[in-house]
Amino acid sequence: MVTLNGSPLDSTPDGEHATEALLRLALTNYGHFTTMRVEPDKTVRGLALHLERLQRDCRAVFEVDLDTDRVRGFIRSYLTSVNGPVSLRITVFDASIGLGNIAADAHPDILVTSSPSGPMAATPLTTVTVPFTRDAAAIKHVGLWSQMRLRRGAQRQGAGDVIFVEPDGTVSEGATWNLGFITAGGDVVWPSGPVLPGVTMQLIQQAQETSGVAQKTSPVHLDDLGTMSAAFATNVSVGVRGIASINDVSFDVEHPALDLMRKAYGEVPSELV
Repeated sequence: MVTLNGSPLDSTPDGEHATEALLRLALTNYGHFTTMRVEPDKTVRGLALHLERLQRDCRAVFEVDLDTDRVRGFIRSYLTSVNGPVSLRITVFDASIGLGNIAADAHPDILVTSSPSGPMAATPLTTVTVPFTRDAAAIKHVGLWSQMRLRRGAQRQGAGDVIFVEPDGTVSEGATWNLGFITAGGDVVWPSGPVLPGVTMQLIQQAQETSGVAQKTSPVHLDDLGTMSAAFATNVSVGVRGIASINDVSFDVEHPALDLMRKAYGEVPSELV
């Protein structure tokens, strides 16, 4: 199901307007979004952080404030017709803004979509590094062309995904996920640099006392990879996913710190939509 400003597309009074709105989003590709995992009981882990992201990014992208109560109402309405668990995406755009009037004052439209979301357990990931920095990395914007091109290239060569490397040789993040490492001493290191402040990463950082694993954020250079005991990816779809390799460097996908973080993340209270 797809809803635009709270109305299902197949029952929107002005069906032509809805089609034009989606075409404008697809062809102009200007907006931002967040994706959350909704459990069968209509709760979301990190809901407040998702809403804060939408509000923050709307101010950055459109220079207007977003009514998050309105957005939350659209989510509640949507979930009355959907059974969880689902991966729910909220996209913020403006159907009246296109290539010819990109600087116009914005009046955000809200598109809500979903897809089935299975268990968080996932096989370890194999990755390769590529030189790349996402444009406006702190914003979860809809411009995914570059990441998907690089991911496609990696997967067609047999890898699972890519990790971005800055000009100074430090690693930053994955294509659609945050990157973390476990040191030889068992501590967590989150690479510093231009990265998206992922909700899952933030929740794990907030759960530091619960996990019992010390955490810090600092630069991680390509030359440092061989000194790390484990590596992992985080996002709402997989939680904490072990990384088996980065280029030709292998990691321990059964490191006990990974299970401690998974446990701490799983114990984060969910919020009712």
